[in-house]
Amino acid sequence: MNFENAKTETLLIVDDHPSNLQVLFTFLEKAGFRVLAAQDGENALQIAEATIPDLILLDILMPGIDGFQVCQHLKNKESTQNIPVIFLTALSDTINKVKGFEVGGVDYVTKPIEQQELLARIQTHLTLKKMRQQLTIQNAQLQHENYTRKLMEAELRERTSQLQRGLNFEGLVRRITEKIRDSLDETQILQTATEELVEVLQVNSCQIELYDPTQATATIAYEHSHVLPQSQGRKRRIAEFPELYQQLLQKVPLQFAERIPQFNPRELQCTRLICPIFDHHENKGILGNLWLLRPKEEIFAEFEVQLVQQVASQCAIAIRQARLYEAAQQQVQELEKLNRLKDDFLKSISHELRSPMSSMKLAVQTLEKLLKAERVGQPSPTFARVLKIFHQASQRHNQLVDDLLTLCYIDAKAEGLSSEWINLQIWIHEIIQLFVERAHNQQLQLVVDLPEELPLLRVDISTLERILIELLTNACKYTPAGQIITLQVRATEEIVELNVINSGVEIPKEEQERIFDQFYRIPNNDPWQYGGTGLGLTLVKKMVELLGASIEVKSSQLQTEFSVKLFN
Repeated sequence: MNFENAKTETLLIVDDHPSNLQVLFTFLEKAGFRVLAAQDGENALQIAEATIPDLILLDILMPGIDGFQVCQHLKNKESTQNIPVIFLTALSDTINKVKGFEVGGVDYVTKPIEQQELLARIQTHLTLKKMRQQLTIQNAQLQHENYTRKLMEAELRERTSQLQRGLNFEGLVRRITEKIRDSLDETQILQTATEELVEVLQVNSCQIELYDPTQATATIAYEHSHVLPQSQGRKRRIAEFPELYQQLLQKVPLQFAERIPQFNPRELQCTRLICPIFDHHENKGILGNLWLLRPKEEIFAEFEVQLVQQVASQCAIAIRQARLYEAAQQQVQELEKLNRLKDDFLKSISHELRSPMSSMKLAVQTLEKLLKAERVGQPSPTFARVLKIFHQASQRHNQLVDDLLTLCYIDAKAEGLSSEWINLQIWIHEIIQLFVERAHNQQLQLVVDLPEELPLLRVDISTLERILIELLTNACKYTPAGQIITLQVRATEEIVELNVINSGVEIPKEEQERIFDQFYRIPNNDPWQYGGTGLGLTLVKKMVELLGASIEVKSSQLQTEFSVKLFN
């Protein structure tokens, strides 16, 4: 039997943001709904009273009349009080959820909206609305049927029981849906679905079978049964049941009676209900089927079938999310493994490179001493230049090795941090003295901007010293002659801010986003041809994060500023 809706329903979307309206309007119209839209509460009330839509999607936060007030107006009028209202909100706290249900809302969807979840909820509440209408009609007919008193009383009891169960399904669907979607564990999702359906529908058994990728076999992945022997893990070959699975693979639920030897010794017939597990709004095929079992005389009513279909749809969404999460976790683990291999490689290659370069440096120094000891004539300019190149190349190579080793071990250093109290007035001047001669040789002006009073700072001194030295070194490299490098300190009771500012140079905006990347250097911006490892600022950022601080760069109007904020 196919229980799909045969007519197009009308939805009213109320949101004061035109972009939100446009996205939802287009998406829901493509999904087959007739869609109306309003940008404020007053307009929404007028449209609702004039057209009586099947369901309203209502934003909470709006100017003028907010969503809660609009919902109260709707529920106070007889013509609109039965329209289901789903709140669209960025407010996810419990108080707002409770208030939404108190004023008459049937559900809520949290922004940003996941479209497939929204469609599933819309379908759920449209189905429940139809169930209520059907039950209302049935109850009205029941009151006017002219049966005998005894038959009428029996019929009334039965229909009243069905009515009560149908009215309770709205809350049951919400409860089951929330339990299923709250998990990213596939086994837990299957367990929740089977146990809840057994409890809600009072059936004897519920099984979930899942297809293999080729849909050649179906395996019972989870079951919850009061009467049947355990069959979890049992496989069925699809080819052995062609008539059964032909309809299921076409997404058609089935209800039939069959003899089950295990059900009881007399092999009485029982009623089976099978609902395919698939996402109504995803074109990815069927994942499996829900099997339910109860005695033959207790057939599944239409609203019960619809309930199982809704649960099956929610299962499909939850299973796909769980599988995507599992795939993502595997990717994360693989990336972590690759990252560890990378670190191991860098450590090994760094150690291997250090030994030959140390030997080369020692050889150059020995050569210089031998030349002086032999008292040969003044070396030629070419020879002196070659020695200088050796010195600079070995120094740069050793710096690269040191930076690579620091980058590899910096995460482990967090455990070895040792915080001490330092006087910034004294410490800053000691650091700046290391750059006085260099600034003079490069025709740069070095300025220290300190307030008269600074609080003591508790920090790992060696780490902070390397951060500041690297920033000042970087400023010396890229500041043109005749410009100014400023070391500025600003402090409050909670924050100490160290700023290194250099004039005459500007970093393009597109380069600012990459400046802390490994091995990245600003192209064509090294007037002194110092070169670099491309790791200096990467190390600075990592060491800043190691101290629990932050760093940012600002550059405009031929001035660049690196700002380190430390929390005291």
